[in-house]
Amino acid sequence: MRLTLRRAVAALLVPVIGLVSLTVGAAPAGAADFYDPPSPLPAGSPGDIIRHQEARFFLDPAKLVPAPARVQRILYRSTDTHGNPVAVSGTVLTPTVPWTGPGVRPIIGYAAGTQGLGDQCAPSKALAMGQEYEGPFLAGLLSRGYGIAITDYEGLGTPGVHTYVNRKAEAYAVLDAIRAAQRLPEAGLPAGGPVALAGYSQGGGASAAAAELQGSYAPELDLKAAYAGAPPADLAAVAENLDGHYAVGFLMFAVAAINYAYPELDIPAVLNDKGRALEEQVESECTGDAILKHAFTRTADLTADGRPITAYLGEEPYASAVAEQRIGTIPPKAPVLVLHSGLDDIVPYAQGREMARDWCAEGAAVRFETLAAPTHVGGAVAAYPLAYAWLDGRLHGAPATTNCGDF
Repeated sequence: MRLTLRRAVAALLVPVIGLVSLTVGAAPAGAADFYDPPSPLPAGSPGDIIRHQEARFFLDPAKLVPAPARVQRILYRSTDTHGNPVAVSGTVLTPTVPWTGPGVRPIIGYAAGTQGLGDQCAPSKALAMGQEYEGPFLAGLLSRGYGIAITDYEGLGTPGVHTYVNRKAEAYAVLDAIRAAQRLPEAGLPAGGPVALAGYSQGGGASAAAAELQGSYAPELDLKAAYAGAPPADLAAVAENLDGHYAVGFLMFAVAAINYAYPELDIPAVLNDKGRALEEQVESECTGDAILKHAFTRTADLTADGRPITAYLGEEPYASAVAEQRIGTIPPKAPVLVLHSGLDDIVPYAQGREMARDWCAEGAAVRFETLAAPTHVGGAVAAYPLAYAWLDGRLHGAPATTNCGDF
């Protein structure tokens, strides 16, 4: 009875969260080797192109509606959590419409939302298959004349486990994707022009982290603005919300990612056989898989001592690793728009607002808006017009309006 109910509820949830991808089809023919980096990596700097190839971006699964852009799939140098060089894949989009704003064409460093951990889930593969659920937002950016650099993040498409919601790894991948776009002659994008950051959900956290770290990691970038939607800024708070939730698979994505980035924690040692099997399973799953297969799982059923995974997050050595992912500790140098629905059912609203408040207290230029759209996905759609207006304003030279102290 319980299993039947779980399946029924999960089946109902899938059409409700229509923006969330289920599983991504196989990569285009000949693409598999593209994601396999040379070993050792060639000498170079973060953002250097390792290889690139022409690609496609469709707005529908039938591949009838190509996006209005020239597309290059890229493999580029970036940096992992511990400062080591790593190869990351991604996509560079050059719009077919002219830029009509001031100066040269800007580049948006776009951080994708949760895709999953399996290599088949990489945004660059989803774009080519017409299955990227954030395609409509990207199309809106292209119609405004913005170039776009979209990272796949570390380990998503390329070897290793994707470092999901890992603050440094995601920020570096986003910033280095912009550098790569500027250095790719075939893209025809300006080498030193204005740039901005954008993302929602996982992407909101990655955009926020990139805004924090840009000044120290990529100070040469002419960063004009950032947009961060529903950012998972405090992983402990997010984990508490997701345990036993229909999206508990996202929590297990984070467990697998932290285990990969911090092997010294030996996370499998605290899991029972069921927990270890599930942790290994999610490493090959996309977003929809995780919802359909693991909805409402209680993590207390996955640990050797019967405590929920959240009980460990305040204990060492796990607490320090989780604290490293906290966003809100470094004031961004560029103005930031933070959007979050008060009715978000996946990423808690209060911790997103706290991130914005922390930045304000540190002197950053922040605008925070509370959305009223129900659910996490509803918030993503409701954020579209506000995000576009914010990016358009900053990239057309209008001063940023902030509301620190009013939220």
